[in-house]
Amino acid sequence: MEEVAGAGPLAEGEVPPIRFAQARGARLAYQRFGAGSETVVAIPPTAQNIEVSWERPEIRGMLTRFASFCTYLHFDKRGTGCSDRRSRVADVDERVEDLRAVMDDAGIGRAHLFGSSEGGPMTLLFAATYPDRVASVMLFGSGASLHPADLSEQELAELRTVHRLFAAAWGTPESPVAHAFAPSLVAADPSFVEWHQRYERVAASQDSLRDLLELSIHMDAREVLPALAVPVMVIHRTEDRVVSVERGREVAEAVPDAVLLEQPGVDHFAYAGDVDGWMDAYERFVTGQVRSTRVAAATPPAVRILTLGRFAATVDGDEVPVSAWGSRLARQLCKRLVAARGWPVTREELFDLLWPDEVDRRRLGARLSVQLSTVRRVLRGGVIADRETVRLDLEQVVTDLEDLHRATDDAGTLDTYTGEFLPEDRYEGWAEPVREAARSRAADAARRLLAEAIATGATGRAGDLARRLLSLDRYDEAAHRALVRLAAGDGGLEAARRAHDAWAAAMAELDLPVPSLADVIGS
Repeated sequence: MEEVAGAGPLAEGEVPPIRFAQARGARLAYQRFGAGSETVVAIPPTAQNIEVSWERPEIRGMLTRFASFCTYLHFDKRGTGCSDRRSRVADVDERVEDLRAVMDDAGIGRAHLFGSSEGGPMTLLFAATYPDRVASVMLFGSGASLHPADLSEQELAELRTVHRLFAAAWGTPESPVAHAFAPSLVAADPSFVEWHQRYERVAASQDSLRDLLELSIHMDAREVLPALAVPVMVIHRTEDRVVSVERGREVAEAVPDAVLLEQPGVDHFAYAGDVDGWMDAYERFVTGQVRSTRVAAATPPAVRILTLGRFAATVDGDEVPVSAWGSRLARQLCKRLVAARGWPVTREELFDLLWPDEVDRRRLGARLSVQLSTVRRVLRGGVIADRETVRLDLEQVVTDLEDLHRATDDAGTLDTYTGEFLPEDRYEGWAEPVREAARSRAADAARRLLAEAIATGATGRAGDLARRLLSLDRYDEAAHRALVRLAAGDGGLEAARRAHDAWAAAMAELDLPVPSLADVIGS
């Protein structure tokens, strides 16, 4: 993919054209403008409409300022704004891949990410998942989670009540959004209230908003903060009434060398209140303090997962070190997805697999997102997740298990089978059916090849195949018979007797008789 230049400076009154990126199951609307040497990609908050937002002079002023020092891209998440509204609202894991799809479509290999409000957790997860595509992260009025970690059941119930009332008023004259999110702007221009109520209606439906608010409760990227490998800046207004400044401080404390700017003010919207103050700081952060070369995304790497005989992943031929997985959980998650062979695995099953003793399941969705982020980082993507299921993307990732099942000839099947499926997980219930199916496929191929070798008189090959078959199925009578006869044919009666004894010992385990040595040799 080649880097695409920015659209150039904005003309007076200009609204950049809407473009669409094709993601899985949806088209995502985005605009790209400005001509700076750095690229900033804005992560959407709860709901917006990138086309209608240009109507307000405050928003236009902020976007124009961005365009003065960077190439700027913003987009509407699926189910909202100008993006496909028929699509179901995506959870945080889907949004990570949606951002990747938008950047790919726009030709952006690497960018500074600007995450505001509800977009913060997803921004942090993307940075943890694809650090090579992130020059820096800035969170405005946001955090790794929008709520404290220790909410009680009663507090959660109260929060859901607030969300229900909030959604019921969305887009109506009773909507509290303008007053709560931009009080200084309402005080300066009361017409903003009516405009924003109309804006809400073109940003998201009430049903979509309810889904978005419920999903926001469970988004939590706190676990990835200490390991972030990109510069991070946090800007938060001290009296923000929507997302407490404590959420921003939490990020700044957890991320090494993070820059924290606490700005006086009560507004949650970035374009309300003192915009020049934080924008000056962010421009310095992007164009001055952060010195990075924009790198276009290279040809997708060749990613391969080995599960036959051992577990390993390789990227462009180099094996991924165990330390890159971070924990056993990420490796176990990857193994389970490989075992499913591209079919979806429910999140509930993954919860039970990774945290079988966890009683409080409220936070498991966020913990699973962290592990998915690790797997995606190791595999350079390769995972498709929605709100109910997760699966491996077999268009991006090659596995030896799939090679085995796709082999079109017996020799190729046997060559691919280099050992049993995930031997270190032989007691995992989910692995056993996959292990048996792989072993059976290899054994069937070995049987056919053995019969062919015997029929053509290729005795040396027949002996090798018989021994290989017994390593797959120690009770296979054809293999035992072949070894006895081959030994006898070479004039080694003692070797034939040993082969016959081994056959008898194996069958004794099944309480089955075997023909006598004389009958086998003479038949």
